[in-house]
Amino acid sequence: MIPLGLKPWRLSLLMVAVLALSACSPLSILNTVIGEDDLAVQSGISYGPEARQKLDVYRPRLSGGPIPVVIFFYGGSWRGGERADYLFVAEALTSRGYIAVVPDYRTFPEVRFPAFVKDGAKAVRWVVDNITSLGGDPERLYLTGHSAGGHIASMLTLDERYLAAEGLDSHQLRGTIALAGPHAFYPSRTANVAPIFAHLADENEARPLVYVDGDEAPLLLLHGDDDDTVFPFNTLNLSQAVVDAGGRARHIIYPDIGHIEILFSLARPFRDLAPLLDDIAAFIDGQG
Repeated sequence: MIPLGLKPWRLSLLMVAVLALSACSPLSILNTVIGEDDLAVQSGISYGPEARQKLDVYRPRLSGGPIPVVIFFYGGSWRGGERADYLFVAEALTSRGYIAVVPDYRTFPEVRFPAFVKDGAKAVRWVVDNITSLGGDPERLYLTGHSAGGHIASMLTLDERYLAAEGLDSHQLRGTIALAGPHAFYPSRTANVAPIFAHLADENEARPLVYVDGDEAPLLLLHGDDDDTVFPFNTLNLSQAVVDAGGRARHIIYPDIGHIEILFSLARPFRDLAPLLDDIAAFIDGQG
């Protein structure tokens, strides 16, 4: 029985979940509304030697070049995920004229922190070296991610060691957009992910907030105020820390939006949930 009094968009998400129980994942359902003519894709490109070090590149069908490039890191508590499930994110980005790159990365229990952040840095290296041939502009490179993927994006932006290990400078990033990222959390206080970080002598090594110095790429930090998976203080605290250090950060807290809804609002059927795509595009286009 469907509960009475649900907001229309929450009812729609509930229906997606119900369908998923009998067929496929909610993410796969979101992808079914995307036509083959909406974007061009090159899939399964290796950016490293490991099985999960592969990425897909999505391009607008009609575009002049070179155009901005957005690398999207998906979430999943650093325990799993599949890049193919995020076609709907890529379509949202390409619909605004950007190239979207969606990497897989190694996850727990195969690896622990910081292996997945290092994978992210390798993916950035591949993009810088190769995206020009696909019509992208490596000088207009953006990172984004949701949840654990937002953590990867902010770690790469704030802790310069990861990109430096790949021969890159963090100033090569034009900006970073994080959706519901755990930027200020303490891993030891989060039971379901604590084992991924338990080997660290100092858990601050895994907290993006610690690495703020005011010289990082501009940050757009997005969160829903109904998020009870990754609490909004993560976005608020990081935004304030960057501003206090003299850097550039803006945060937006969307009313009545939870942890999954903020991601689903990039999908065509749910873009009225929050103006997320508009805000992302305004940030990217505003950087020049």
